Amino acid sequence: MDPDRTGTSAEVPLLSNQNSPTRENRWVMWRAVFNVSTTIIGAGIMSIPATLKVLGVVPAFVLIVLVALLVDITVNFMLRATYAGQSTTYAGLMKENFGKIGSLAVQICVMVTTFGCLIMYLIIIGDVFSGKGEHLGVLQEWFGIHWWNSRYLSILLTVLLVVLPLVLYRRVESLWLSSAIAIILAVVFVGICSVMAIIAIVKGQIVRPRMLPELNSTSSFFDLFTAIPVIVTAFAFHFNVHPIEIELGIPGAMTSAVKISLVICSVIYFSIGIFGYLLFGDSINADILVNFDMSSSGAIAISPILNDIVRLSYALHLMLVFPLLNFSLRANIDELIFPKKELVATDTKRFMFLTLILLAFSYIVAIAIPSVWYIYQFMGSTSNVCLAFIFPGAIALRDAHGLSSRKDKIIAVVMIVLAVVTSVITIAANIYNMIIGKSS
Repeated sequence: MDPDRTGTSAEVPLLSNQNSPTRENRWVMWRAVFNVSTTIIGAGIMSIPATLKVLGVVPAFVLIVLVALLVDITVNFMLRATYAGQSTTYAGLMKENFGKIGSLAVQICVMVTTFGCLIMYLIIIGDVFSGKGEHLGVLQEWFGIHWWNSRYLSILLTVLLVVLPLVLYRRVESLWLSSAIAIILAVVFVGICSVMAIIAIVKGQIVRPRMLPELNSTSSFFDLFTAIPVIVTAFAFHFNVHPIEIELGIPGAMTSAVKISLVICSVIYFSIGIFGYLLFGDSINADILVNFDMSSSGAIAISPILNDIVRLSYALHLMLVFPLLNFSLRANIDELIFPKKELVATDTKRFMFLTLILLAFSYIVAIAIPSVWYIYQFMGSTSNVCLAFIFPGAIALRDAHGLSSRKDKIIAVVMIVLAVVTSVITIAANIYNMIIGKSS
C-alpha cells in the first residue's frame, strides 16, 4: 500500500477518539447502517423469489440465514485485521497479508463485481421504463411506443439526470440520505408485495408453496446450485466495508452497523421471497418485475397503479444504490492505475475523467446485453464468492497479526472449502443446463 494513499487516513481516521456513545455517534452509526444496507440490497431482491421456487421455502430460508451469518463472520475477520494493520482498503488489507498478488486479486474481483452490478442495474432500469420483448415498460404503457421512450434513451436520461449527480459526490458518507431513501423504497416494494399476497391468500388465489425442492431429474438437482450464487451475490458488500468504516470513525461501530444491516436485509429478502412466491407461484420469473407487467400477472388481479408503483420504486431504488457501487469501482480502478498518486477524490481532473468514462462504458454495455440472469450467476460463483468468503477466510488463515483463534481458522477452512466446491458445482451446473438447453 502506498504511504501517500494510506497517509490520507489522517483526515478521516479509521479509529477516532470519540469513544462515548453520544447521540451524534449513534446517528453516525445509523448512517453507516443505511449505506451498508443499501449496498447489500441492490438487484438481489428481484431474484430471491425465484430461488424459493427452485430451492423450496425451507432450504431457501436456511441458506439466507447461513449466508448472512457467514458474511458477518468474514467482515469480522476483515475488520480485526484492518484495525491491527495500516490498510484503509480491501486491496491494501490483502497486500499486507499476501503481497501484490493478493492486492491485484481483490482489485480485479471488486472491479468485476461492481461493474457487473452497475450494468445489471441499468438493464433492469431499462426493463422497467421501456420493457423487454413482449412486456411493455411503464413509459410505453403510459404513452405508447415511441422513439423517445426507447430503451437506449430511457437509460441514457436516467444516467444523465439521476445517476451522474449522485456519483459526483466524493465522500461515501455524503450518500447517506439517498441510501436511506433507497432502503425505504425497498421496504415499500416488499410491503406492496406482502399486501397483495395477503389479499390473494384471503381470496384463495394462491397455490400452497413448496417447502422442499423437487428432485425428479438430474437437471432439477443442478438447478439447486444455480440458485446459490443469487443469494451469495445478494449479500456481497465487502468491497464497501473500508470506505464506510473509514468515514464512520467510531471504534467498534462498524461491527454493530454490519449486524443490524444483515438482520434488516435478511428480513427483507425472505419477506419478498415468500410473498413473491405466494403471489405468483411456480410462474414466477427470474426477474420478479416481469411478473408485475400487466400481460403476465396471471390469475392474480393486480391494479395497474400498483404494477407501476412496484416497478418504479424498485427502479428508483437501483438508481440510488448505483453511486455506492460506483464509488468502490472508481476507487479500485484508480488505485490499480495510479498507485503512487493521491486519492482520486483529491484530484478533480482524474476524478471527473474516471467517473465519466465508467458511466459511459456502463451505459454502452447495458445497451448491448439484454439479460441479467447469467451475469448474476457468473458473479455469484466467481468474483463475489472470492470477495465474500475466500479472501476473508484466507486473511484469517494467514493471520499476519496473530489475531485468529483456532476456532476462527477452522471456520475459515470450512468456509473456503464449501465456497470452492459450491462454485465448481455451480459452474458445472450452468454448463450442463446450457448443453441440455441446446439439445432440447
